[in-house]
Amino acid sequence: MSLYKRKDSSYWWIKITSPGGKRIQQSTGTEDKMKAQEYHDKIKAALWDEEKLNKKPQRTWQEATVRWLNETSDKRTTREDITKLRWLHPILGNLTLDQISLPVIDMIRERKLKEASKATVNRYLNLVRAILNRAKNEWEWIDGFPKIKMYKESNNRNRSLTPEQADKLLAELPEHQRDIVLFALYTGLRQRNVLDMEWEHVDLELRHAYVPRTKNGEALAVPLNDVAMSIITKQIGKHPQFVFSYRGKHIRYANTLAWRKALVRAGITDFRWHDLRHTWATWQRKAGTPTHELQHLGGWKTRAMVERYAHIAPEALSNAASRLNKIKLGYVLATLGENDVCKNDVSA
Repeated sequence: MSLYKRKDSSYWWIKITSPGGKRIQQSTGTEDKMKAQEYHDKIKAALWDEEKLNKKPQRTWQEATVRWLNETSDKRTTREDITKLRWLHPILGNLTLDQISLPVIDMIRERKLKEASKATVNRYLNLVRAILNRAKNEWEWIDGFPKIKMYKESNNRNRSLTPEQADKLLAELPEHQRDIVLFALYTGLRQRNVLDMEWEHVDLELRHAYVPRTKNGEALAVPLNDVAMSIITKQIGKHPQFVFSYRGKHIRYANTLAWRKALVRAGITDFRWHDLRHTWATWQRKAGTPTHELQHLGGWKTRAMVERYAHIAPEALSNAASRLNKIKLGYVLATLGENDVCKNDVSA
């Protein structure tokens, strides 16, 4: 019997043998016999096409995402992939791979651009492209897919808040989000590193936290200043594993509707959650933190990533340049006059 019921299930099941001898036995996922029969006929026809007409069976986006996550479970960005796939599900969840057309890609682009930067949109599109590329070249599920173009990105973005603007924003946030934002402003940690911080990686006695793996793949020790310590101690007892929680549940997302509404009420435009990190770096530079220290504090792999903040504290560079005033070469003395040189000597 190709359509039947089992004693341990309320759903109809199918048992099909293809012309080439391939056997399929599985649940239809429905209690409706007519729908179950329709599902049976569809699977049987697909098997016939696959074997007799050499057609590839239609694979769904859902099948592709499950296989992708199974094969890439050791990636350091797996959690980020899961977050992206959850967002993509309402658009792609019910489609087969061959239904993912350019209009569908454009829909992803347009919807994400309403809530995020072009760089973030690129991250989502790149994941879709990577999965489709593997479905084509490794799994041989599809013969091709639409060319997915990325936005041209600029790495020069340095949007930051003044302390006054930060105060306005904090005043508009609910308490649990206020703690997260304040912690980010005083540590410079990325969103994922803040939200996924676990108690086992916090040492209250030594006043530091430990991030096992940052964006660049390396671990990072985070010294906790007075503000960061006060926020951390406030969270004690709220969750057994994660530092930041809400009503006993781990907080997984920070870029929420409440966050975006708070920005509007505070009158802050063109500001994203990651810009809290830029704000922290900007405040550090204005406070006189040298570039090499900022690089270590922020966990940047290369010095070039920190140089974008070099212009923020020109007075520090000016002081550094003035240190040479004490070296009075004979040519300089003859050209400017000894009194002029001494007048500009910050060490005098």
